[in-house]
Amino acid sequence: HHGRLVVDMAAKLRTKGTRATKESTMRRPCRVHAVQTSSPSSVRQPGQTGRIKSPMTLTEKILAKHCQKDVVRPGENVWTQVDCMMTHDVCGPGTIGIFKREFGEDAKVWDKEKIVLIPDHYIFTEDVRANRNVDILRDFAQEQGIKHFYDITDRSDFKANPDYKGVCHIALAQEGFCRPGEVLFGTDSHTCNAGAFGQFATGIGNTDAGFIFGTGKLLVKVPPTMRFVLDGEMPNYLLAKDLILQIIGEISVAGATYRAMDFVGEAVSAMNMEERMTICNMAIEAGGKNGTCAPDEKTFEWVRARTDADFEPLYGDDTASFFADYRFDVSKLEPVVAAPHSPDNRKLARECREQKIDRVYIGSCTGGKTEDFMSAAKLFHGAGRQVKVPTYLVPATQKVWA
Repeated sequence: HHGRLVVDMAAKLRTKGTRATKESTMRRPCRVHAVQTSSPSSVRQPGQTGRIKSPMTLTEKILAKHCQKDVVRPGENVWTQVDCMMTHDVCGPGTIGIFKREFGEDAKVWDKEKIVLIPDHYIFTEDVRANRNVDILRDFAQEQGIKHFYDITDRSDFKANPDYKGVCHIALAQEGFCRPGEVLFGTDSHTCNAGAFGQFATGIGNTDAGFIFGTGKLLVKVPPTMRFVLDGEMPNYLLAKDLILQIIGEISVAGATYRAMDFVGEAVSAMNMEERMTICNMAIEAGGKNGTCAPDEKTFEWVRARTDADFEPLYGDDTASFFADYRFDVSKLEPVVAAPHSPDNRKLARECREQKIDRVYIGSCTGGKTEDFMSAAKLFHGAGRQVKVPTYLVPATQKVWA
């Protein structure tokens, strides 16, 4: 069990971010300047008493439960049961093709209630091949009796489609498919967005997805966990996006390769669910296998308002072994920008003040939530000036638009 490594990031704001080299995913000391420190205060709830015989991180606990083991460790390959499997119009046809090839043309999916089909990429277009992708999803949903298929039939007006949801990752959260303690896979790299709800969520390819369609399980290598402690009160000029870009700029786009990124601390506890989604969504931009935030009452309120499904929240142990610990005092951070052409090309916003802006886009699964548009509106209102460049606002889902 390695001593915890803690880095004071606030003192390094004006220095170039340390580039993490590609290391094996097994535990070993992180190559950063560090000092020995006591563990941060626990964020686990409810509290536990007594000695924990086999402490585990949140990711490890979820996978242990879903493979019916008392303990799992990083590097171990386990068969995990799946609570929800999502695919969209890009990967859905390939997933369906693999499922039928391997399990048979007449095979039935393992659980028609646990598969979610969301057209969201190539939908408002006259391209016949793109439209065919949605047709394949529709035919499969009807054939299998899949309940959660969010169809789009009128391509001329998104508001004319009562079942259409929008960007899959935000729709999953809004429709109650993101639940604490569960395992969610999706054929999209930003599926890690759902880790904000205290669940194991990650992106997979069509082959793995086709296997899940037929069996409801998947062989997964347990990732080691990197812990990011975000303490202090976040200034009103900072957003959750600033925090995750700060982290990625520090560890690089390869710094968390096949590792779980666990976000804890006062600043995380103070965040609303959409802000937590922002930081977990971009775990993949650091190479992460998944991102997690411990569930709390905010999580429960969100979930209970959207689903009647039962769920069991799980919490990591403070005494678990982490690949590395990073600590940030968010009160001392500044707004940052990911400059071209990589998310880890971190610049302070004030360093870019002379950069000419040609157009602005606000949207996507990371930036198209209600919270994102509210933040932009406050900025526009506070500036008291007219927008001078072409600005595109793209709500992530129908509910954001509403």
